[in-house]
Amino acid sequence: MTWLLASILTALLAPAPADDASAARALFQRNLDAIRRRDKAAYLSCYLDSPKLAKTGADGITLGFPAFAKAAGENWPDTFDASDLQLVSVEPGVVYGTYRYRVRYASDEQTGVSERLFVRTDAGWKIAMTSAFPAMPGTPPPPRVIVGATLVDGTGAAPVADATVVLRDGKIECAGRCAIPAGVTVVDGRGLWIAPGLVDAHVHFSQTGWADGRPDALDVRAAHPYENVEADLKEHPERFFRSQLCSGVTSVFDVGGYAWTISMARREREDTRAPRVAAAGPLLSTLDHWLNLPAERQFMLLKDAESARTGVAYLKSIGAQAVKVWYIVRPDLAVETSTPAVLAAGEEARKAGLPLIVHATGLAEAKVALRAGARVLVHSVIDLPVDDEFLALAKKNGTIYCPTLTVFGGYARMAQAVVSKRPPDVDDPNGCVDPVTRAKVAESARVAAPEGYAGTAARGAERAAHVKEVAGPNLKRVADAGIPIAMGTDAGNPLTLHGPSVYAEMEAMQAAGLTPMQVVVASTRGGATAMGVEKETGTVEKGKSADLVILAGDPTADVANFRKVRYVVRGGVVRSIEELKATAAVGK
Repeated sequence: MTWLLASILTALLAPAPADDASAARALFQRNLDAIRRRDKAAYLSCYLDSPKLAKTGADGITLGFPAFAKAAGENWPDTFDASDLQLVSVEPGVVYGTYRYRVRYASDEQTGVSERLFVRTDAGWKIAMTSAFPAMPGTPPPPRVIVGATLVDGTGAAPVADATVVLRDGKIECAGRCAIPAGVTVVDGRGLWIAPGLVDAHVHFSQTGWADGRPDALDVRAAHPYENVEADLKEHPERFFRSQLCSGVTSVFDVGGYAWTISMARREREDTRAPRVAAAGPLLSTLDHWLNLPAERQFMLLKDAESARTGVAYLKSIGAQAVKVWYIVRPDLAVETSTPAVLAAGEEARKAGLPLIVHATGLAEAKVALRAGARVLVHSVIDLPVDDEFLALAKKNGTIYCPTLTVFGGYARMAQAVVSKRPPDVDDPNGCVDPVTRAKVAESARVAAPEGYAGTAARGAERAAHVKEVAGPNLKRVADAGIPIAMGTDAGNPLTLHGPSVYAEMEAMQAAGLTPMQVVVASTRGGATAMGVEKETGTVEKGKSADLVILAGDPTADVANFRKVRYVVRGGVVRSIEELKATAAVGK
């Protein structure tokens, strides 16, 4: 090995002779093809049948072809991505090469650098040595260039046909009219559309997408104890990460849940297998809600200025990225009763340097939220048409309006499934929802309906219809007034599933009268702005994080084309929909 290293150092940066390089590259490609086909005979034919064959890796050193052949084919990867092959000549007939790899076994992904020593023999070119070294944490992915697609950059600018997008070190190096760098792996985008990765600005990781996460809507705790459900969510958020990425969602804003969502967001910040996550943590609630764990609250009572001070101070201390107020109004809890506390929460959030996010679905409480300084309203006004005063307050604040149009329909569909005993459909065109969630959704048809639940289901359907009638025109008026819009689903609520629920939400926004381009901007740059990460992501521009979705249809003609996902790029790592679908199917 000393001779080998010395020879390599001597030849470093000297390109291999053309014939040798071509032969080594062709052998390398045959080797990769055999791995992807899981063809053991073809795989072994690439290697030197000699006691001198050497393989090193995480499992140690293997010497000699017999030992190598015995272990070959025992554990084929589900994904094998190899790129950035560099070749140097050691001497005539000997070529040293390195490449970057990304391999996936089920949901376990590994990245690193691998070496190959290619030698010319009487039997043709063979691999005489192979090694693999895991990448250090924080190592950027290898460069990629996407060519030939139509670019929709998320700014509202006209699409760019036959565009080039260069990805390097996890960032966008160039987008639009760009030179194609030499030696960089090319992704053929002809006939496709590149858009920023979608941003869902309204999700809840503390909720499952079914009744077990919201027993206040339908109590299934006898079969699914709430403590167990929440423990599982805390331990296994990755199944939602996978369904989100698989659906083209590369950033999400958790706007209310248990405190662990904040540490989760920090933990996953650099993980390209997860979307970018921001989290607000526990909600300040005007309603003393019971849906908490014995030792932990996700709803903290907001009743006066003192509770506002202590609540915001706590959120600041645990690293919350926003203050979320759940402004609930009921016959026994008037708007005016909670107004002083909500205004105090806004003042405390301002002092703490945290944006204020408010759930306020009535016009009166929404105006209070705006006077309190709300940065984001995460629901539509659904009781009355928005008026000039509302629009003026929102424009003065620079408030972002997140309409969340479809969540009430999810509750109604679950209730109908319980009553009809027919499993609800799962709107998941790319097969991104995990098996655990699918099974729970199907269980809706087997839940015993509580007494009087048929009436509950009917009222739920009526409410969903009313919301559609009022919220759609309100969204159009807000958008026409020039108030910024962000797309958000309220994912985690019953039948509003993490990931694919974005499609129905975007389509509802378009049906309300927004143009497809307006919906594209709201679902990318608008969501990133609501999260406070617009300088990092949300548009396809130089210097931004390489968070993209590549589609087989034009989203500026119809946002339903966001359903046609072909690739998703997160932090510069390009994954096909086939890989993402296979990963999502793993479950936990």
